[in-house]
Amino acid sequence: MTGLADKGSSRPSDVEIRHVVKRFHTDRGEDVTALDDVNFTIRQHDFITVVGRSGCGKTTLLNMLAGFERPTEGEILVGGEPVLKPSPKRGVVFQKPQLYPWLNVRRNVEFGMKVQGVDAATRTRTAKEYLHIVGLSDAADRKPYELSGGMQQRAQIARVLAADPDIVLMDEPFGALDALTRENLQVELRRIWQERRKTVFFITHSVDEAIFLGTRVIVLSSHPGTVLMDIPVDIPRDPNHPEDIEAVRATREYRDLVARVDAAIHQ
Repeated sequence: MTGLADKGSSRPSDVEIRHVVKRFHTDRGEDVTALDDVNFTIRQHDFITVVGRSGCGKTTLLNMLAGFERPTEGEILVGGEPVLKPSPKRGVVFQKPQLYPWLNVRRNVEFGMKVQGVDAATRTRTAKEYLHIVGLSDAADRKPYELSGGMQQRAQIARVLAADPDIVLMDEPFGALDALTRENLQVELRRIWQERRKTVFFITHSVDEAIFLGTRVIVLSSHPGTVLMDIPVDIPRDPNHPEDIEAVRATREYRDLVARVDAAIHQ
């Protein structure tokens, strides 16, 4: 288990999840515990991937990190300050792309910056940069409905990154995509993270995806969710081809880690 930092030593993007409990009151008058005594720290520039069975509270935890919900007990701190509401410093990439259909792709990417009061010239320059990063330069003037699902997801990622959050929260963003598109976006996201060094919290049902993308993998137990495993991913990567999924999968370290994570999920 990763130790908790003192408030005084927290960096701007450090996230401390301290003894978090989340309960919901059902229509039948019952109290249901979704998360129970969750503790871990996300360090600046970490790429945290979270796996666990359906209903273990992964999305609930992300919603609390985003500020959409509050813990029933415990606290979530960013840079030593409690998370009480949403913030532009925490960008969210949802499972289904959230794009404005009346705006073209470039305007969608600019939208968050416009809300923040960024001047037009900077918005245009930044949108162009991130559209190039996600491979959508040629689609800048197209409307979202003219794009494939994978392209829409890339546009959503570009919009979140262009707004320059300290932390990127991603809720199974590739879950609904076909296998080839999913693999391509995994490679692109890993490359973007290496270039931009954002702090990422990424939910997935795929152990393979969690290990390929993450610097740490967190396994949540079945209902109620608590941390079963929090382990670093230290898999050798070819420095000239760090995105090579097949080479990563072929390592003994990768196979061993898959086995450990699978065992934790199914125990």
